Amino acid sequence: MESLLAENAHSTIRSADPRGRWSELSQAERDAAYDNNAAVKNSAALIAERNEASGRLRGTLKSHLDLPYGERANNKIDLYPAARPDAPCLLFLHGGYWQRNSRELFAMLVEGVAAHGWSVAIPGYSLAPEVSLTDIVGEIPRALDWLAAHGASYGIAGRIVLSGWSAGAHLVAMALDHPRVQAGLAISGVYDLAPIRDTGLNKALKLTDQEVARLSPLRLPVTQKRLDIAYGSNELPALVNDSIDFHEKRAAAGAPGKLIPVKGADHFTILEALRRPDGILVDAVRRLLD
Repeated sequence: MESLLAENAHSTIRSADPRGRWSELSQAERDAAYDNNAAVKNSAALIAERNEASGRLRGTLKSHLDLPYGERANNKIDLYPAARPDAPCLLFLHGGYWQRNSRELFAMLVEGVAAHGWSVAIPGYSLAPEVSLTDIVGEIPRALDWLAAHGASYGIAGRIVLSGWSAGAHLVAMALDHPRVQAGLAISGVYDLAPIRDTGLNKALKLTDQEVARLSPLRLPVTQKRLDIAYGSNELPALVNDSIDFHEKRAAAGAPGKLIPVKGADHFTILEALRRPDGILVDAVRRLLD
């Protein structure tokens, strides 16, 4: 596993990025630059399998489900404690461009790190257009605060590694400075919001100039905690290049963390690397606390 991870870490290849000629693109081309579902031909089948597996596992794993951490409807967290209360905990943030999906659909990821004695926490969060991205970003620290205050009562009192996929990776970058977070793993994220405002995704998000400036990790000071940044080699160029750019920005500021290109993975299959006990990203998570 170590050799495979090292090989991937040295195989960085930038993709031709349509954002380099953004002003020349049609609306359809701009939308396509961020349309992961359309870019992966079998995305519907992959999503259906993920959801089915999560539904099956969520009801069978040792867990404490639907615990409220805030006042909004989606402010609930699912806990999957390990045998030891002091075991490290992976807190995972789901994706969906901040406007779809839910924590229940990602329970299948528990098996990966749980096989190595870790606990897992999966919070939900509110979605656009019901709330703004500013509101969404603000909910993640509240989930972490709740886990710090109440986790031990449910068998989770260990160190926390924060991880997330897609929109969840963006939220990881925004919450990395929380005092309970030891380190992070951001997977397939978007780290500059400016182009998003020019796509159909913004119909729900309604991003303001202030939000683009304050909520784009590529436009903010670097948090000096370890953050590994992963992406699939077959992802859309916008996501590949955002990942590389964010890693390079952090490296230039002296922040610790690896860039992990997952060879052959697309936006959906990359989650297998966190789902399988022998997955590259499971190994990466475990090494974050070395």
